[in-house]
Amino acid sequence: MEFLQRHQWRCCRRKHFVWYYRLPYETGDGQNLVTEDVTVVEGDVATISCRVKNSDDSVIQLLNPNRQTIYFRDFRPLKDSRFQLVNFSNSELRVSLTNVSISDEGRYFCQLYTDPPQEIYTTITVLVPPRNLVIDIQKEIAVEGEEIELNCTAMASRPATTIRWFKGNKELTGKSEVEQWSDMYTVTSQLLLKVGREDDGVPVICLVDHPAVKDLQTQRYLEVMYKPQVRVSQNYPVQGLTREGEPLELTCAAFGKPQPTDMRWLRVDDEMPQHVVVSGSNLLISNLNKTDNGTYRCEASNAVGKSHADYMLFVYDSRAGEEGSIRSVDHAVVGGVVAVVVFAMLCLLIILGRYFARHKGTYFTHEAKGADDAADADTAIINAEGGQNNSEEKKEYFI
Repeated sequence: MEFLQRHQWRCCRRKHFVWYYRLPYETGDGQNLVTEDVTVVEGDVATISCRVKNSDDSVIQLLNPNRQTIYFRDFRPLKDSRFQLVNFSNSELRVSLTNVSISDEGRYFCQLYTDPPQEIYTTITVLVPPRNLVIDIQKEIAVEGEEIELNCTAMASRPATTIRWFKGNKELTGKSEVEQWSDMYTVTSQLLLKVGREDDGVPVICLVDHPAVKDLQTQRYLEVMYKPQVRVSQNYPVQGLTREGEPLELTCAAFGKPQPTDMRWLRVDDEMPQHVVVSGSNLLISNLNKTDNGTYRCEASNAVGKSHADYMLFVYDSRAGEEGSIRSVDHAVVGGVVAVVVFAMLCLLIILGRYFARHKGTYFTHEAKGADDAADADTAIINAEGGQNNSEEKKEYFI
């Protein structure tokens, strides 16, 4: 017995015979054994492989984290049918574990009965995806300009999940808190959002980043109430001036949430003319005159608030358009004449400038007077030099 204890032998009994096998000593190098860590989602299948690089027909054994033998060669002493033999040979022992749970997580040992014995371990890590993903909105219906609070909760995951927020295609930043219950994590992310009318009907998305799941998300659509938007358009005349004696038709359009129920026309800082006809969203003046000049306002309101749009009316003389066209033609003719005159003057200035530049510094005097008519050179010099009287009559003329 002392010999068995000293060499760590274990006894096994099967039917009518007993055999002993030696437990290997743990070594840190595992120089002839190869295995890999396993990461698996809860409920899936994990496969453990113990491989021998240089097989010498030594016995391979697989043990669980409690040091219980799962497989000894191709025999399974452990009574857990979730472990199934996938492959057994002199160089590999491969075992599958179905329906993995968190209790299966830990170190599994591969042992090789060599001299000296070898042992390495592989770690099974079990991932648990969030079991529920919920968005809670502080106010189901918000009013433009309000700040609302949204909370997204991812429950019972492992490891803790990361929550991301999106409004439409734009990513937003929330604030997350993590709570741990046993081996599970619950994460809650809070988002504060100031809403406007452009956010009405836009989805707010809570998206989960977790190694156990892909594209897990939930969303809520924002419902935002806002006061009316008002716009006044001129139906007639479609284009051109509003002139005396002609009609004017205006239309008021208002959009809001809820839809405006109260809409009215008024004249700013004055009473509405008696001949003005208001029919719902339309305003009609059949015969314009200059007393109609002023600002006409369309107001619309709903449960959120009131808005308005203004139209400034200026009535022109009945022939304002024709006179304006004649005046525009006259202006065009005058402008053309002025352009031709300016161009001619520029051309003249250019010619004069070039002429003066060419004759710059050239001048004539009377010093050589008489030299041109001389018979020979000596006479020309005498005539050019002249006498005292000629010298007094010297004058210079600059051209």
